Amino acid sequence: MNMGGPSTLSEVHSFLSRLFHDSDLIPLPFQRLIAPVIAKRRTPSIEEQYAKIGGGSPIRRWTEHQGKAMVKLLDELSPQTAPHKAYTMFRYADPLTNETLQAMKADGVKRAVAFSQYPQYSCSTTGSSLNELFRRAPALGMDGNSGVQWSVVDRWATHPGLSARPGVVLLFSAHSLPMDIVNRGDPYVLEVSSTVTAVIGRLRERNGFESSYRLVWQSQVGPKPWMGMKTPDALKGLARTGRKDVILIPVAFTSDHIETLFELDLEYGSEAKELGMNLQRAESLNGSPIFARALADIAAEHIRDVDSGRRGAASTQMMLRCPGCTNETCADQKTWFARGGRV
Repeated sequence: MNMGGPSTLSEVHSFLSRLFHDSDLIPLPFQRLIAPVIAKRRTPSIEEQYAKIGGGSPIRRWTEHQGKAMVKLLDELSPQTAPHKAYTMFRYADPLTNETLQAMKADGVKRAVAFSQYPQYSCSTTGSSLNELFRRAPALGMDGNSGVQWSVVDRWATHPGLSARPGVVLLFSAHSLPMDIVNRGDPYVLEVSSTVTAVIGRLRERNGFESSYRLVWQSQVGPKPWMGMKTPDALKGLARTGRKDVILIPVAFTSDHIETLFELDLEYGSEAKELGMNLQRAESLNGSPIFARALADIAAEHIRDVDSGRRGAASTQMMLRCPGCTNETCADQKTWFARGGRV
């Protein structure tokens, strides 16, 4: 499960429309009225961005590649539940939740793991995808009442499979989050920070690695306050203080898409060049066999623990609502997963 992205330029408007209509991701006043206007206004400029990275997002191709690589290993790691099959389920682009659920129903699926491909949990990303699944599954006869057992891998921010030289600054860049979501108690910022800490700890453990690092935030949209500091502002600040050797690391993304190929590579890369910086971008996980093994390990452990009763269908952390949460769909969705997909 992931946000998804438009595979062609003709899909950009529908992608943006779904995105701006989602109050879990971008809460707006008078959302039904404002979202279509924003989507229409932004479509031309976003189409230009996708045109510059080849005419569409590669996220579906990479997600399907990762899924196939994962289940091949998962069959070996968990032969008692084999054969396994990976389905791609996107929130804002094809294949959408309904389409994927219909494919699963046609295949006769009776055991399903909703595997979030956002390593760090947020109500606005993983939560939104799970809310959509919760809304759609019963109507299609794909819930626990219809004989389909559901469980969820909702976060894996510190798994070792997610994971220079002195003087180089490591700049971990993650998709930002509106401050009103942060301030209601969303765990995303904490979980991204835990990933960065785990990566740095792993580097020190394996290589005695020492380098300066910071966590910064990208992809802010609109006039509302978002989590900072912003990635381009950090680059300007580093250049001003004489730190011009930087490795930019897309810490919260599991494959290349518009935020890496356009925003990091082209937009920020151009700004860094103007600042006289030596900016290198760390390769995305994409087709990494280490990452495929990480996905398989996570899925195998999840299936084993759920089937043995050592853990519930969702993590203890996911069952805790944000202290400031007022979204009753979120509350109902958590109960639904806790009951294995039953109302």
